[in-house]
Amino acid sequence: MQIVNQSVLTFSADNPPFAKAASGEVLKFVTMDCFSGQLTSADQLVHHLDLSTANPAAGPVYIEGALPGDLLAVDILDIAVADRGFACAITNKGPIADLTEARTKIIPIEDGYARFNDLCWPIRPMVGVIGTAPAEGSIACGFCGDHGGNMDNRLIQKGVRVYLPVRVEGALLQLGDLHASMGDGEVSGTGIEIAGEVLARVQLIKDCPIHWPVLETADRWYVNTVAPDYDGAIFAACRELARLMEPAYGWDATDILIYFSLQGGAEINQSARPNKMLTFRYGVPKLPGKRLLPEA
Repeated sequence: MQIVNQSVLTFSADNPPFAKAASGEVLKFVTMDCFSGQLTSADQLVHHLDLSTANPAAGPVYIEGALPGDLLAVDILDIAVADRGFACAITNKGPIADLTEARTKIIPIEDGYARFNDLCWPIRPMVGVIGTAPAEGSIACGFCGDHGGNMDNRLIQKGVRVYLPVRVEGALLQLGDLHASMGDGEVSGTGIEIAGEVLARVQLIKDCPIHWPVLETADRWYVNTVAPDYDGAIFAACRELARLMEPAYGWDATDILIYFSLQGGAEINQSARPNKMLTFRYGVPKLPGKRLLPEA
């Protein structure tokens, strides 16, 4: 098994591949925490750190045979995290920022549980950053877009499949920014940020373009989008989901819209972004015999 333990700070076609993988191959990604290991004690606050190294992602991995217009399916097989992480309140960040101060909490991870003050709960390890290179330019790993990136979707955990667009030769897959636990919205600016390892299988699906990343869980399909506001995010997500559903379900756009209103779910991934963008997911239940995307 290949081990991907180099990290980069941008998604870009100019990043030289660290590894090459064939479709169907399983890889181990070794990831740093979101601040590249800088934060080691509760005395350190986020504004003391060098944020130019934030959100490193392991990779890139060149997928053999991948060309623009293809689809990359990434199965998250397992996520292992370190024995401690941290969570922070950040100056001027979050919906009650005027009532709070900057603070760092070290969060021990013991026997699969996170401990916070006098509480503990089962960890739910997830991947915050996952994506492929954009067709043009360079995008910092701390940001997200139609290539993926820092989606901070708490559902990207063991057992799910992430579908990513291929926009450049080789796709150039990267992932990182693990959380041991994170709530929807990540309203303080962090989850339980933590180093760890991800086992992932890559599957190439030829000639199957998508406009936004898609997540397949055990029981739902989600489209992940980003926009400056709720209206823009839900507009983009519903249009892409409708585009995928129409041939799979044999419904027209009107029936799909009505179905969205009856069975759809609008959920926020991350709302505390430095560029005031909202990362968002919109999903519908899976139905037997109706796949929105190929299994590969």
